[in-house]
Amino acid sequence: MAKTVTTRYDVAEHLRTPEEMAAYLEACLEEANGDAAFIAKALGDIARAKGMSQVARNAGLSRESLYKALSGERTPGFDTILKVIGALGLKLHAAAEGPSAEQSINK
Repeated sequence: MAKTVTTRYDVAEHLRTPEEMAAYLEACLEEANGDAAFIAKALGDIARAKGMSQVARNAGLSRESLYKALSGERTPGFDTILKVIGALGLKLHAAAEGPSAEQSINK
């Protein structure tokens, strides 16, 4: 019987389009439960898919510091997160949770 060979799954290999990257980040934001390191790791996955050196250049950071910031082992500063999101060509959006403010006022 032949041995089964397994390899580690790397989500970065499957993030090919900006839409897939945005959907992945959106899913991670929903699952994070306030864990900023989890979000940083998700951004790291997207950065690796896009090319870490290019993302670092676009964000104005060194490649090494970007790897450290997005490793998931630390929580990078919000300024770093904003730089990386911009360098990835992504945008953050805010949405109200629950009924809209207008609906609450009209009740």
